[in-house]
Amino acid sequence: MQLRAFFRNAGQWLFKSPDQSLEQAYEAALAIKKIEDDYFQGSPISQENGQYGDSAYRYIQGEVEQNVALIKECMATFESTRSNLAPGRQMEVQSYDDQQDEYTLDLIDQSAIIFKKLQFIDEILGRYGSLDSALQPVQPSGDLSSAPSGPKAGGANKADKSRAGLAARGSVLPRSILRTVDRVKQDLDPTAEVDVMRNFRKSQGKTKIALRFVLLLVIVPLLTQQLTKHFAVGPVVDYVRQSTAAEVFLNDEMEEEALHELQQFEERLRFEVILGKVAALSETELEERVLDKALDIEEEYRERSADSVKNVFADIFAVVAFSLLLSSCKRQVATLKAFIDEIIYGLSDSAKAFIIILFTDMFVGFHSPHGWEVLLEGMSRHLGFPANRDFIFLFIATFPVILDTVFKYWIFRYLNRISPSAVATYKNMNE
Repeated sequence: MQLRAFFRNAGQWLFKSPDQSLEQAYEAALAIKKIEDDYFQGSPISQENGQYGDSAYRYIQGEVEQNVALIKECMATFESTRSNLAPGRQMEVQSYDDQQDEYTLDLIDQSAIIFKKLQFIDEILGRYGSLDSALQPVQPSGDLSSAPSGPKAGGANKADKSRAGLAARGSVLPRSILRTVDRVKQDLDPTAEVDVMRNFRKSQGKTKIALRFVLLLVIVPLLTQQLTKHFAVGPVVDYVRQSTAAEVFLNDEMEEEALHELQQFEERLRFEVILGKVAALSETELEERVLDKALDIEEEYRERSADSVKNVFADIFAVVAFSLLLSSCKRQVATLKAFIDEIIYGLSDSAKAFIIILFTDMFVGFHSPHGWEVLLEGMSRHLGFPANRDFIFLFIATFPVILDTVFKYWIFRYLNRISPSAVATYKNMNE
């Protein structure tokens, strides 16, 4: 019976996927991060950062340490299963600097996801993984056990380091054979189908939540802007302008546009009379037509001025609605961020480089000043402000430069770490 139990436990350990262990450790780290965000305003979990009683803090303490113990156990399983079953895959992640290995370059996007999860897990363990921290260890329930301390912990760390060193060594077998063995092992896993279905449902739910939240971020501010403009702000602005006999033009630029339009109408009318397209008009009739056009232009610009005032207040309400939506839906924001990260990491290196070049050329490239000029003039016209040429030129001379610096810093500090092959492709395409 003992021998049968030994083989059963060995089989369960053998067919346990390292990806499952990493995912469990990552979810436990996310649970700890959620406790920080929900109860300690994103600060480390301690009595100084939260106003809670002893019983409530002990409950949070137990939850955190259970998750810490789960992370340690899953990470130990992750390291052991990778070192014994997938040495080729371990080398594929760690040898991305070898430009001669084409298969490693193809897996760099998948490696970036693993690196990001491992980095996040290390940050959580760095805060709560030590028994000498502010959190005192408790024995978790179930199969989870707390990490050993003292010399035992040092021995465990040495064992983990030696295990990682064995995993980092090369293999005499070709990587294609090791990939085939790993794929067969995953196919023979009795829980593989259940895990695939569970992960698919989870991914499907996250995708629906992210897309629904994107629609809310677009629809809610637009509806708020239109509804407040026509039903709340609009009647008030119309009443105030009619009762106070407000000026027709909000600024001198609008007055110049109206005058130029009236002059063009008069000149075109005289020109058509000369060509014979219009019957000959006396000076009185000509003045009457010009006067009618002036009244039409006055009414048009009066409505345009009122509309600009309405836009100012309606846009403020739209920004407030957008801010409230972001602040009240933190979970949806996190889901949307994870969804965007997953899409970006799933792109090929050439696609990432293409998107980076597209955005940089559009916003900070050689032709970008014309686009910024049109955008700023349209915004000033929408709000009824005069288009200050000095401000526009100063903005174009400074903001794209700052944005270009931010792009380069992000590529150097962040993208170069998680996807160096994408940076190399970007440099080759940009040359």
